[in-house]
Order: sequence, then structure tokens, then C-alpha cells
Amino acid sequence: MNATPLSPERDAGLAALVPLCIAVFLGFSAIGVALGALPRYVHDTLGYGDVVVALAIAAQSLATLATRRAAGRAADTRGGRRTMLVGLSICAAAGLVLLAATLPASAAGRLAVLVIARLVLGVGESYVMTGGLGWGMRRFGPARAGRVMVWCGVAMYAAFAAGAPLGAWLLGHGFAAVAAASVALPLAALAVAATLATVAPAGGERLPFSRVVGLVARCGTGLALASVAFAATATFVTLLFAARGWQHAGWSLTLFGAGYVGLRLVGSAWPDRYGGARVALVCLGVEALGQLLVWSAPDATFAHIGAVLTGAGFSLVFPAFGVEAMRRVPPASRASAMGAYVAFFDIALIAGSPLAGLAAARWGYASAFLVGAAAAAASAFVAASLLRKPAILAA
Repeated sequence: MNATPLSPERDAGLAALVPLCIAVFLGFSAIGVALGALPRYVHDTLGYGDVVVALAIAAQSLATLATRRAAGRAADTRGGRRTMLVGLSICAAAGLVLLAATLPASAAGRLAVLVIARLVLGVGESYVMTGGLGWGMRRFGPARAGRVMVWCGVAMYAAFAAGAPLGAWLLGHGFAAVAAASVALPLAALAVAATLATVAPAGGERLPFSRVVGLVARCGTGLALASVAFAATATFVTLLFAARGWQHAGWSLTLFGAGYVGLRLVGSAWPDRYGGARVALVCLGVEALGQLLVWSAPDATFAHIGAVLTGAGFSLVFPAFGVEAMRRVPPASRASAMGAYVAFFDIALIAGSPLAGLAAARWGYASAFLVGAAAAAASAFVAASLLRKPAILAA
């Protein structure tokens, strides 16, 4: 458990990523379970409307965003492994809070407990992912940072895909079953993460967080703009199908996921091998094309093709811009940089759906995808600017 710290140079095998990805999968499965169960519980059991449901779910994202800085600093100073263990412990504590919602109380009282649990879970999520990415980048070095981000992302989205239906099934057996799984899954992840080798934090001067944010801001802005298409697809594609009278709306989300995971499996090494800015530029062109196809689709088939292209294009944007961000920050501040970088994604998810929703409310559901295409094009300009001005800090 407390082995001699390893250096990136002494550890070359990417097989060491396997326990990290398993721990990420188990930890984020608890988040997926909550997403599959809580909306129905708040709406059907507690009797609240859609706005309250949305606010209860959004509480986690706000807590995650607010603690990215602290999580990054913890990973830089105490190590990614320790930070991840703390995060998984916090996630398990959030499950214990959920158990309190099964006690006899008014609907308002149980809702308050759920919101507290969501806030605690958001803190845990921040520490888990920032710590895990910090551990992986420190162990494998900047030359493989893209692959670390790719595989951690695959584990995270697979956890959402598996956890959501599990949560819906567990809710049919009572909310206590949902709460119990929300405790058990992070504890299982904790046992796996405890086997990770200790990697000493990088030495050298650590930059102030404001300086770190400034160094990764362009990369983060590119990520945020690219994420608008993701938000538009997740929020409005099923509504577009319903409005047009098309069948099999769910297939668009399935195909989006297939494109996303498929390209990650094929191209996990591309950002490291060809450069993040170059990969981002190509991927954003594919993403914009996919959004334009959904926007202009005359039938469901074209919309499905657009969904596949959107998922494939968005797939490598996070690691591509992430590689560029890490190359602009000295080693001692890279976990903080990752926390700042991922915060741009948090902001995009919080703001992206309302932005697309404003367009949909004024011009119809299809216009949300035109907004997504425009945002992807703007992100491509950011990627092009990174090509013109490469990183000047040593990797």
C-alpha cells in the first residue's frame, strides 16, 4: 500500500492504468446510479416539479466546480493517489447521507437531505477525477497524458452508462437500495485505488492558481465551446425527434455514445502522437459537420448520422486540448492545471444547455444544433491559435 514512490521514468507500462480505470468506473458508477434514480424519486415520490428536479441534480455540478481548485492543490502537494482516496471516501459519505432520506420525514425534509448528499457527492467527484488524472499524468509523464485522459474518460462514461439503468432498477426495490449501492460502489473503488503505487508529487515551484488558470484558459475555452454541442445533443435530440414525428429517438443518443467510445478506442494515442491542437482541429470539424447534419436533417437517418459524427468529433476534444494545457504548465502545478481545465467543462455543462435552450425556444429545436455547430467552429479557431503559438514551457 505504501510502496516506495515511483518516478515516471521508472514506470513505463500502461497496464498500470487498469486499476485506475477500474477505480474510476466504480466510483463514477455511484454517480450514475444517482442520475438513474433521483429524478424519478424527487418527481414521483416527493411530488416536486421539473424545475426542482433540475436544481437538485445541478447541485452536484456546482459543488464539483467550486472545489476543483482545492482538489488540484491537494493532488499537487499530497499526491494524486491520496487525493483520489479522499474523494472516494467523500463519495461513500454522500451515500450515507442518502440513507438518511429513507427516514420518516416530510417531503421538504427529504429533499433537503438529498440536496446535501448531492453537494457532498460533487466534492467527492472533484477529488476523485482530479486526483486520478493527477496520479496518471505524474506516473506516466506528459508524453502519455493524452492516453491517461482518454482511458479515464472511457471509464467515466461507461460508469454513467452502466450506473443509470442500475439506479432505475434499484429504485424499483426501494430508495434504500439506491442509497446502499451509493455507499458500496465508492467503497469498492476505494479498495481498488488503495492498490495504486504511490507516486511522489513533482518538485519545483508551484504557481498561484490564478496564474495556472491564465495558462490553461485558451485550452479551457476551446473545451467549453466544443462542449456546447454535447449539451445540445444530450438535451434536445429526443425532443427534436418527437417534434418531427420521427421514430427511434433513443438511437441517436446510443449512436452518439458509439461514435464517442469508438473513436476513443481507436485514437487514444493520437493527441500524444500528433499533438493536441492538430487533433482537436480535425475533431472539431467532424463535430461541427455532425451538428449541421442534425440541424438540417430531412429525416431520422440523417439525424442519426449527425449524432454519430458529433460523438466521434467530441470524443478526443477533451484529451486533445488537455494535452496542450498540460504542456503550458510546469510539473509541480499540473494537477491544479487539470482542476482548472476541467472546470471549464463544468461551466460549459451548466451554461451550454440553457444557451441551446434559448435558441430552441425562439427558433425551434433544430436551432439548438446550429448553436452547437457555431460553438464547435469557434472552438476550432482556438485550436488553430494553439497551432500558431505552441507551448513555450518545458514538458
